[in-house]
Amino acid sequence: MTSEIYYTIEKTATAEFKDRGSRFIAYVCPISSAEDFKMRLNEIKKDHHKATHHCFAYRLGLDGNNFRVSDDGEPSGSAGRPILGQIDGKGLVNVLVVVVRYFGGTLLGVPGLINAYRSATALALQTTPLVQKQVEQEIRVHFDYTQMNEVMMIVRQYNCRVVKQDIQLFCDMVLAVPKNRVADLSYKLQEMRNVEISPALQ
Repeated sequence: MTSEIYYTIEKTATAEFKDRGSRFIAYVCPISSAEDFKMRLNEIKKDHHKATHHCFAYRLGLDGNNFRVSDDGEPSGSAGRPILGQIDGKGLVNVLVVVVRYFGGTLLGVPGLINAYRSATALALQTTPLVQKQVEQEIRVHFDYTQMNEVMMIVRQYNCRVVKQDIQLFCDMVLAVPKNRVADLSYKLQEMRNVEISPALQ
């Protein structure tokens, strides 16, 4: 994965895997925050309140450090890690997978569980299209209202997203700019009179 693009999903998908009477239902969901994750997990738990386990894994953000796994009562390492392995195998971020298990009466053992959680996740990921997105950087632009049309023309030209705007006599705008175009865009805007550019405050 280059530092300018990343892969994620935009649609929720589901798939089912069966082994010796146990049902493993995988839900793949796009998420953008830990709050998103909690909400999705609670919804799935509510829909499957009679299930034996609700195991999950997610990976958020581009730095590789924001992830979480849960075996939810299954033997350690038999559920959450195999789920995360499938997410990472496809190089995905901002993705949650929850696998709901209905116990079928036969113990599968750790190798059987790893295979079941991995397979359910893989099936669900196959049913949703992967989306390539550009890594964005946020910048703040300050300009005179009379320059609005000119600024917006450049914003469109460089495929930027307007994240926030405060339109008055003087305008403040936070733009999400494709990382590989920040330098060009900044140069273009600075060619205009009285336009100030600064990093957006987090």
